Amino acid sequence: MSVRGLWIGMGTVLTFALPPAVYAGLKDADCLECHADRTLMKTNAAGRGIFVFVDSGRLAASAHKTNSCASCHSDITDNHPDDGIAAKLVDCHRCHRQAAQDLAASVHGRASTGGVRETPTCTDCHSGHYIESLKQGDPSRSSAAICSRCHASERINTKFNLPPDRVTTFFESYHGLAGAYGSPLVANCASCHGYHRILPSTDPDSTIHPAHLVQTCGQCHPGATEKFALSRIHVNLQAANSGSDLGSQINWWVRRIYLLLIVTVVGGMLAHNLLLLIKKVKAHLGSEGRAILRMSPTQRWQHAVLALSFIVLALTGFALKWPDSWLAVMLGSSESIRRWTHRIAGVVLILVGLYHLIYVFRTRQGWQLVKDLCPTRKDLSDVLTSVRYLSGLRKEKPKIGRFGYAEKMEYWAVVWGTIIMGVTGLIVWFKMEITQWLPRWVVDVALTIHYYEAILACLAIIVWHFYHVMFDPDVYPLNLACWDGKVSKHWHDEEHPLEEVRPSGGPQPAGTPEVSAETGKSQPV
Repeated sequence: MSVRGLWIGMGTVLTFALPPAVYAGLKDADCLECHADRTLMKTNAAGRGIFVFVDSGRLAASAHKTNSCASCHSDITDNHPDDGIAAKLVDCHRCHRQAAQDLAASVHGRASTGGVRETPTCTDCHSGHYIESLKQGDPSRSSAAICSRCHASERINTKFNLPPDRVTTFFESYHGLAGAYGSPLVANCASCHGYHRILPSTDPDSTIHPAHLVQTCGQCHPGATEKFALSRIHVNLQAANSGSDLGSQINWWVRRIYLLLIVTVVGGMLAHNLLLLIKKVKAHLGSEGRAILRMSPTQRWQHAVLALSFIVLALTGFALKWPDSWLAVMLGSSESIRRWTHRIAGVVLILVGLYHLIYVFRTRQGWQLVKDLCPTRKDLSDVLTSVRYLSGLRKEKPKIGRFGYAEKMEYWAVVWGTIIMGVTGLIVWFKMEITQWLPRWVVDVALTIHYYEAILACLAIIVWHFYHVMFDPDVYPLNLACWDGKVSKHWHDEEHPLEEVRPSGGPQPAGTPEVSAETGKSQPV
């Protein structure tokens, strides 16, 4: 009978009690006959003990790939999961005697001797079957993926009265930040605390004992002195008790003073400039030189709702894409709130788009707007003329009517983007209903289109639209037509000289009719 047949036939009770003669004769293939079968391991997990699935592919890539199963598992009764570190070291220490001795003398080994079940063992750090050396490769890995498993645990830190901020303060330090950005030489936890013989700073043999700090720091910082070694790695500047030494207290107070200074100085500057901006905007809005009406109240409301919904969609959308970013933190920790805010803004965008269709087909003003925004043969000529003008081959720029090629490109891009984002957004939102009729890949493609269309739209708004309405020196800091619909005669003559309806006689005094650049009719101010 095969080992697999013996396992299944005799039951799990005898699994840990094979006769030594039988066990000694087992080959790796005999072990993997059962342990490489994920289904069998899952079935027998309900029995006695924990049955371990072994990935033969990962085992072949292990540092122990030439070792046989029996070289580590010399007696399976000594490797029962309920046993502590002493039992698990039975096999490791035969080849790694010095490491086993160092581990037994460390805080982890002493805790295991005292019966602490949370104590890490060899396989907790080096993995069970995919054994790897932690001295090679990414230097920050042991800190992020291994030490943090226990030392970032609130339960373990609370139970054993350990400092709760050791992991966070390390990654906020120079060493942690350099490691996160891929430095191959930066120190990690083990560089200072050791690999196996980890001892508290109060132990005279510890690498972080004051008597050994110069030597420990000197491994990476040649010429380190006692004063240099007095610097602290785990500094929590946000905690009032960040340290009892003079340097830590001074550092804490300096941080508090600077935070107060930043808030008062920059806050005062912001308040001053904000009040100044309000004064200047009010004066600009009341200027008699802005007599030409470019946008009607209906168009301004549509623009405002469109702009607000677009901004909310952009912020919440990218926060959903990168939930760990500063943008997501700024918008709140609740993913549900960000998701529903994004959906509500999307609905608003669709509704304003539908309203615009009604406005276009039901009003003379809206129909004229679309007619004027339709591309013509002159637009192509204006593009070529503009290229020559901007490159210095022509002295005069093209003369534009009510709308030029730049404004027409923007309008139809918004129409296209609203349709694409609306349709794909609804597909992603109602994916369960959509997949009742269409294959699942339709949702995946819609999500991809939704994401990259959002990037395209945001970049186009920043690079193209913001220049024309904000950063153009003729309108900086903002073209206020979006607020009250009016522009100056100078700007109108410069940008739209071919528009048929123009006010005559220069600026009109306040309270007199003004001429609309849309309808050609006088409108009250």
